[in-house]
Amino acid sequence: MLHVNLICVGKLKEPFFIAACKEYEKRLSAFCKLQVIEIPEGKESQILSKISSRDYVVALCIEGKPLDSPALAKGLGSIQHKGSALALLIGGSEGLPDEAKARADFKLSMSPMTFPHHLARVMALEQLYRGFMILGGSAYHK
Repeated sequence: MLHVNLICVGKLKEPFFIAACKEYEKRLSAFCKLQVIEIPEGKESQILSKISSRDYVVALCIEGKPLDSPALAKGLGSIQHKGSALALLIGGSEGLPDEAKARADFKLSMSPMTFPHHLARVMALEQLYRGFMILGGSAYHK
């Protein structure tokens, strides 16, 4: 089972974001071992200490490459097949530090638009779930 560390800057406070994340965390428990790691705002330099040398690191950043959901699923399947763990990085209001982006094996852009980083967490969890559903041939993606 794939191990996924979702490393996020900032703590969720809004009940609607918390509820949405909990729902996707519950759904994802059938497909991966998910750990959500929250880094306090202003302590972004701690991100690198949460990444293992065996992790395949994906940094969510606006300058990254956009992928559609099937392409993201294919990448997820590849990471799973290789036996790597996945570290998915979401920055705070200032984005990710340059050293975190430099450590990334892949930079992913969700959109050229700017989203609140707490919403990006919900979106990332949903896309992980969608990716696993695509890999499993589910109609969820349709």
